[in-house]
Parts: sequence; structure tokens; C-alpha cells
Amino acid sequence: MMKLIPPRRKAKVHLAPKASTRQIVGAIGEQAMIQRLVCALQERGDVVVGPGDDCAVVRPAANARYDYLLKSDPVVEGVHFTRTTLDAAVGHKALGRVLSDIAAMGGEPLWALVNLVVPSAMPVARVMGVYAGLRKLARRWRVAIVGGDVTRGPRLEAHVFGVGRVPRGQAILRSGARLGDYLFVTGALGGSRRGKHLAFQPRLAEGRWLQGRGRATAMIDLSDGLATDLRHLIKQSRVGAELVLSKIPLAPAIRKSALRRTALRHAFCDGEDYELLFTVAPANAAALIRAWPEKFRTPCAYIGRITGHRDIIECVDARGQRTRMKAAGYEHFR
Repeated sequence: MMKLIPPRRKAKVHLAPKASTRQIVGAIGEQAMIQRLVCALQERGDVVVGPGDDCAVVRPAANARYDYLLKSDPVVEGVHFTRTTLDAAVGHKALGRVLSDIAAMGGEPLWALVNLVVPSAMPVARVMGVYAGLRKLARRWRVAIVGGDVTRGPRLEAHVFGVGRVPRGQAILRSGARLGDYLFVTGALGGSRRGKHLAFQPRLAEGRWLQGRGRATAMIDLSDGLATDLRHLIKQSRVGAELVLSKIPLAPAIRKSALRRTALRHAFCDGEDYELLFTVAPANAAALIRAWPEKFRTPCAYIGRITGHRDIIECVDARGQRTRMKAAGYEHFR
């Protein structure tokens, strides 16, 4: 997923550093590779938010009632699932990843295109099963799969492009957190290595509710791990964060089988939780805490606050001792 800070509108565009002909992607890493790809992209007047948030935001007309959310994501055999992963689970994850990003903007999903890469020797039943998983999740959220393509390749891949919408100017961005805001997270963290990454439910209802009355000031979906995704949020908001370690909700799969320190590392670093991490102004936090359990069965936990120590995440343990977070979540090529 792209986790890069976009250039500000009308800002000077800087060219990517010239790469050596011998330099390989694995040596520079995912974020540096993305930087080189997008730093010189052209802009248009109808692009509200380009690369760098959970979705791109476009406005089709000056008087449009809605902004549209655009997002694409792949799932690749050997990277996001294995050969033994159930067919329907592959399809569920392929669409669910895109829907989770739309949820993080407070959006309503509408349409999807699906491209499949399929080995020639793959049983037809496997391909149909993947599509069944896609269709089931699409029906739940009233998403129309309107097309796509199928091509041959060495391993199974599903590439999904999704479109959603949000009322004009009301997409929740990563850049809206302010000093003193409270940090909340939905669900529980960790457990993706125990299968959560195949069975998660995108938090679309929760995201739209948080957007509906301006409850959230900033939001991101947790796909790369709390350690990485919180850094993306505070970097774009130009703030810092303080995490209260005892408040971080841990998934039962790791809470029951690991020491707390080990469990916390899974919550920080494993990624693919697909929960929502969001900030709320202090004046609105108490009302959110009261209203949430009346609206949702999904838990929601306070885990910290936004500070003025720009780009720094501090962790506070049960004794009140502070340490600066150095852990990082998942990154492709590293």
C-alpha cells in the first residue's frame, strides 16, 4: 500500500534521485521505491488528494455533491496468501483490503474492477472459488463488480480497483490530527499470523459513522502494523504521539500464548489487522466513548494522545516510564 506523503497542491515538484543501473529495489526498500515512482507525477485540477493517503480523492465537477475515492490493491500468492489458502478467503482478502482503505476515509464503496492472474494449469474450480469470495463480500456492502480481466501468469494474483464516495470535502485524511487529540483504535491488534488477515471485516460502517458528524479528525487503516501506520499519520499531520501500552487491545490469539512484551511486538509490527486508527478532539472524546457501544459490537479503545513532539512516538508503560518507539511494521522488500 502506498504510505507516502503527497506533495502539496501547486507545490514545486522535485525529481527523484537518479538511480544507479546496478541498484536493486530490495536495497532501497518499499517507501523509497514509491517515492521515486510518484514524486514527478502530473497533477490535475480535479485531484483533491493524490498519492499518500489511504485512497486518492477526486472531484468530478466544481459543483459535485460527492468526492470519489479511488483505490487499488493486489494480493499475490506467496506474499499475501499461500497455495493452500481457501479459495473464498483469497477473494475475501482481495476485495477486503480495498474496502478497508475506503473505510479509513469515511467512505461508501460503490464499484470494483477485478483483474486475475492465473496459471494455465490451475483448476477452474479454484478460480471460481476466489470469485465466490469476492462476490460474497461485495454483496454484503452493495459493491458492484463491474468488470476486469484475466491473464496468464506463473502464480495466482488478484488485483482489485475500487471506487467509493464521500460527501464533498469530508473525506477523513491522515493529515488532520491536532495537538491534544485522543488516539483510538477499533477491534484488537495482532493475530494476523494466526489467520486474521484472511478473515477480517473491513470497518466500513464504523468509518462512515466517524465521518458522518465529523467525529474523527484523522484516520488510517492498520495494514502495515501500528508502529508503521501511526508514523504515517503523525508525519502527515506534523505531530507526535504518545501510546499507553496497557491500553492497547491485543487479539486473543496472541494474548493467551505470549508474554505481554512479545504480544505487543506482534501488535506493533505484524500488520494486516485492517482495523481503524483514528484521532478525536478532546471535546468530542467522552461523547464518542458513550455512543460507540450503542452503535457497534466492534470494540473501540483509547490508546493514547497526540503530542507536539513532531515525528516522535513515545510509549508509556505501567510504571509511567517513557521510551521512544523504534519498532517498525511490515515493509515489502525488507
